[in-house]
Amino acid sequence: MKSYISHLECSKTGSIYSADEIHNLSKDGIPLLVRYDLDRVKAELNKDSWYTESAQGFWRYQALLPVSNQESQISLGEVLTPLIPLRKSALMLGGKLKNVIVKDEGRLPTGSFKARGLAMAVSMAHQFGINHLAIPTNGNAGAALAAYAKQANIKATVFCPEDTPIVNVQEIQLQGADTYLVNGLINDCGKIVHEGKEKAGWFDVSTLKEPYRIEGKKTMGFELAEQMNWVLPDAIFYPTGGGTGLIGMWKAFAELKELGWLKGKLPKMIAVQSTGCAPIVEAFNKGLDHAPLWKNAHTIAAGIRVPAAIGDFLILKAIKESGGCALAVDDEHIMKVRDLISQEDGLLLCPEGAATAAGYQVAIEQKIINVNEKVMLFNCASGLKYPMPEVNQAIDKNSSIKYEQFI
Repeated sequence: MKSYISHLECSKTGSIYSADEIHNLSKDGIPLLVRYDLDRVKAELNKDSWYTESAQGFWRYQALLPVSNQESQISLGEVLTPLIPLRKSALMLGGKLKNVIVKDEGRLPTGSFKARGLAMAVSMAHQFGINHLAIPTNGNAGAALAAYAKQANIKATVFCPEDTPIVNVQEIQLQGADTYLVNGLINDCGKIVHEGKEKAGWFDVSTLKEPYRIEGKKTMGFELAEQMNWVLPDAIFYPTGGGTGLIGMWKAFAELKELGWLKGKLPKMIAVQSTGCAPIVEAFNKGLDHAPLWKNAHTIAAGIRVPAAIGDFLILKAIKESGGCALAVDDEHIMKVRDLISQEDGLLLCPEGAATAAGYQVAIEQKIINVNEKVMLFNCASGLKYPMPEVNQAIDKNSSIKYEQFI
């Protein structure tokens, strides 16, 4: 395996760190970014030859990923996630046929896009010989850590807010992680992970508090470029909590642009949050570089209930550089759109994914996006992992069945 990684870099100060050493944040408490020798990549590879064809899913982009030890490439059978155009529901959302597309990340191992980031973080932990990982989670990240850590024979400890969807908590525990419910939000869980680093001896794999989850998430950008023949959509609607995927994709596009492989302009990055937890939206609307802590955060879309994101300035930077924006939608709108898309197009989105479709509807109404623009909505997890409406129709097999009712 060959990786073109050159060094790590503080995302705010530009300070250089060795890629051969274990790091959490920079010495200034800022997220670190992985950098590659793109001149070498350009000289030795091209957009038709840089793939590792024998590798599964996102591992095919090995040249621009940090794992260099084949034995440390921890896999659970990753796939390239499909692009699914909305049909009836696209029109009902105010869009145009073929212009509203869902990238369905629910097809990945553990049923969510968290598989990308945690596969990379666990693989690098394995490469560095780390034997205990800990994470705060609203559900899907914990499930991904549990599964990949078990595959790598690494101990995992997971802390969840006590109202985390029960399916998520159960799958985390079933997949072998030490699982704890905390009477607070994800930032309270994060505080426990941070404070326990010295006493419990674990390595913190919280969002953006190590350099490699973002490298896994950026593969969404690589995949999208390949699937769309190197011409990206006009806009990307992304459900934004910690924002690793939005930051990661923007990083991926920058790398591909520097390599000269992308055609046309880059997409507008549109961060979608819930009105019950919208710190990025508030910061964007006020022209701030950092988002204030959101008090009393609540939303049915648990994955985007992040009151404070350590990478807030990177999210806002990507939005501004791309000419995008940040939008908030309420829970009622989210669930209404989820039901619409599942009933009209047969695609069951998770609430966070449905939030992007609701955000698209708002963007159309507010003329932020026009119907002729091609947009990508990210469904970040399988809708099967979330509560669904009860079925209340029944048939008594022993009674006389009135078949005309089915017409």
